[in-house]
Amino acid sequence: MAKLARSPTASPPAAAADRHRSAAGSGLRSLASAASGWFDRWAVMGSGLSKLERAFGDQFPEGERYFGLENFGNTCYCNSVLQALYYCAPFREQLLEYYSKNRNLEDAEENLLTCLADLFSQISASKKKTGVIAPKRFIQMVRKLNEYFRGYMHQGTLTNETRCLMCETITAKDETFFDLSVDIEQNSSLTSCLKNFFSTETLNADDKFFCDKCCSLQEAEKRMKIKKVPQTLVIHLKRFKFIEQLNRNKKLSYRVVYPLELKLSSSSSDAVADCEYSLFAVVVHLGSGPNQGHYVAKIKSHDHWLSFDDDNVEMIPESTLQTFYGSSREYSGNTDHGYILFYERIGGNGDEKTDSSDGV
Repeated sequence: MAKLARSPTASPPAAAADRHRSAAGSGLRSLASAASGWFDRWAVMGSGLSKLERAFGDQFPEGERYFGLENFGNTCYCNSVLQALYYCAPFREQLLEYYSKNRNLEDAEENLLTCLADLFSQISASKKKTGVIAPKRFIQMVRKLNEYFRGYMHQGTLTNETRCLMCETITAKDETFFDLSVDIEQNSSLTSCLKNFFSTETLNADDKFFCDKCCSLQEAEKRMKIKKVPQTLVIHLKRFKFIEQLNRNKKLSYRVVYPLELKLSSSSSDAVADCEYSLFAVVVHLGSGPNQGHYVAKIKSHDHWLSFDDDNVEMIPESTLQTFYGSSREYSGNTDHGYILFYERIGGNGDEKTDSSDGV
């Protein structure tokens, strides 16, 4: 009996069944993949959790809020400093206390302090844990006044001490300060920069000091000392310097290592032998020159480091801070450098003062 000719397109029953199962399996996998993707998107949308909230997970700090600040055009520096101030616990607490006592005063005149207090209150009282807020009133007031903060801004006190080398009389003048503005050098550390800031300078030749006791110009030694140590120590690294040969300002990309824990030695302060501080915020300048670039803030909150880039807030590893030390070479592709450092004192209340018997 002649066999039936097999069609070239026909398949053996077993092979056809295998392909059928394979196609079915592929279809199920595609369906499962699509369902999984849809479920993931639904979970994110349904939970309403932000990226930052998911990063924190069940470790989100109780009662804390993390809000980005809208940029109104060239306000990134202001936004970065505002974030650092908000996460300065003593400053925030006093400002919110001020707001609670004065918010119902109908005749209260709006000023920089009230606008800042209102901004902080909006953030801390928000029902949402994360988000973006527009500091419009505060920015408008800053542009209107263009002056330093008043009222509850923390200050420590510096003493400008000059000793006449003829009669040994010490003349001291107290100066309040908002921050320590220190010169920097290539491949140095914050500790060495502070050591130079508090070092003794000899006044001679054309720079002689007029001594009231000698009633004449005399050679003298001059130094700066901290008379009252602050609870919050703000250090400004002088990265922008006027270069006479270029007749313009230049950014110094010097590598300056700043520690997570900082000690002020007795050479800088007679108030306390060794004051210890912990780094909690760094304002970073991104860019190669003083007239261009961008500012962001890296802030420690509840043992987590976060990056505040205007309206964007995200968690970062602590090791990221090392990338902002600066460059060991003059010309480098790294243009992101630490500019302002915020330290909080570990223990103590910052009220210690020197003994008045030493002339300070």
